Amino acid sequence: MSKSKKKMQFEVQENETIDACLERMKKQGYVPVCRTEKPVFQEIKKDGETSYEPVGREIIFEGVKSE
Repeated sequence: MSKSKKKMQFEVQENETIDACLERMKKQGYVPVCRTEKPVFQEIKKDGETSYEPVGREIIFEGVKSE
C-alpha cells in the first residue's frame, strides 16, 4: 500500500457535525489521530482601514488506516 493512502485528512463539512465526520472516517477504514482547528476570518473595510474578524473555524482530522 502506498504511503499516501495510510494517512488521510478529513475536513468537517459546513453542514456536518463532528460525530458525522468521525463516522465517515470510520466507514472509510480510518481512525483519527490528530485534530486541527483553524480560525476563518473575514476582511472588513471601514473608514479606509482594514480589519479582520473571525467568522468561523475549520476543523480537520488526520486519520490513519486501521489494520
